[in-house]
Formats: sequence, structure tokens, C-alpha cells
Amino acid sequence: MPTTTKGKISKRQRAIIGMVDSSKLYQLTEAVDLVKKTANAKFDETVELHCHLNVNPKQNDQQVRATVILPNGTGKSKRVAVIAKGEKIKEAAAAGAEEAGENDLIEKISKGWSDFDVLVATPDIMKDVAKLGKILGPKGLMPNPKTGTVTFDVAKIVKEIKGGRVEFRADAMGIVHVPIGKVSFDQKKLLENAQTMLNAIWNARPSSVKGAYMKSAALCSTMGPGIHVVAAQKN
Repeated sequence: MPTTTKGKISKRQRAIIGMVDSSKLYQLTEAVDLVKKTANAKFDETVELHCHLNVNPKQNDQQVRATVILPNGTGKSKRVAVIAKGEKIKEAAAAGAEEAGENDLIEKISKGWSDFDVLVATPDIMKDVAKLGKILGPKGLMPNPKTGTVTFDVAKIVKEIKGGRVEFRADAMGIVHVPIGKVSFDQKKLLENAQTMLNAIWNARPSSVKGAYMKSAALCSTMGPGIHVVAAQKN
């Protein structure tokens, strides 16, 4: 929650914080409703889901990383770049990729261009794309077979990314931070997205995890307070 320039919480902000019982676990429906009520920024805030998992990401068999297609999208249009050869370049462009090319695109990225949110590459050119590892790796933009961004089916993946496909992963603390929509979404759409994302995180549970998997989960808007939720998996 933001503070004033003097470092004090305003009456309005205090009232918003007071709407949320920090000791309570809210049902997802209640939490979505509260997120919308406690969002008071002048812009369309992003609604985020944060899940603390009982995993140790330092262990290869406990890393959580997967993708999911949100039924109602995220409210943000992603810019997609595709590195491929021949006809695949044309397929990517026809599917809606903002940028598609071969060695020319690799060279462009190597010189510092990164005006894209997701980079897709075909398997037959990955040996050349690998040269960009030092540039793309730290930014989390390197194509990866695990997330489907290394594929010959470029048209399909571009359309999925444009249509609400989201990648999520547990950070070094075992926490997944992921957007699930905008405050301007109606409650039903946010609820559907939230439950879809929770299901995906549950389904990504490593088989090596013992005991409870989901330590805690919370919803919040960009500038709003965290709202702890019952993070149940549903069919």
C-alpha cells in the first residue's frame, strides 16, 4: 500500500486497509470482490496472485515452472518475437508476431534490441539463438522447451500467447507471482482466471514435495493490500 510523502498512511489508505481482515482466509469469491473494492489508483490496476509454495527451487526436482492459458486473458497484449527459418517466419507473422526473422533478428537482439515480451524460436535455429543466452537469460526471455517457446508450431504458440497464455515459476523463495487480469474485469472473469491459475499451480506440484504444498496464497491489486485466500484446487 503506498504512503504519503511524509511516510504516513492517509485516512483513505487506512480505511482501505481496514476493509481487509489480515487474520482471515477469504474464499476466492470474497477475495476477488475485495480486490476490486480496495483498488483505488487512477489507472487500471493489475490483479496479482501470489502463492508461497513448500518447495526448494535450488533442487532440480522441486522447481515449479509451467504455463497456463487464462480463459479471459490478462488484459495486457504481449509483444511476441519469433526466430525461425523460411516459411515459419511467414507463419509467425501471419499469426500476429510483432517481429519475425532469422539471423537478422538474432543480430538485432545481440545489439541490444528487446522490444518484446516473449521470444519464440524453432528447434532448428536454437544453436544460433544460444549465443544470445547472456543477453536473454538475465531478462527471463530465453526460449525454453519447458514453456513451449521452442517449437515448430509457431502459429499456435503465438496465438496462445496473444490469447492469454501465461508463464509462471517459483522464485528463489518458492513464491509464484503472477498476473491474472485487471481490476476493470468483472468479478466472474477474475474469479475464472484466479481459479484456473490456482489449478495450474497445483498441477505443477513436483512429485518430490512432501507434506503440504501450498503454504499460503493471496490476491491483491497493484496498489492494494494483500488478501489471503483459501487456495483450494477445483476440477
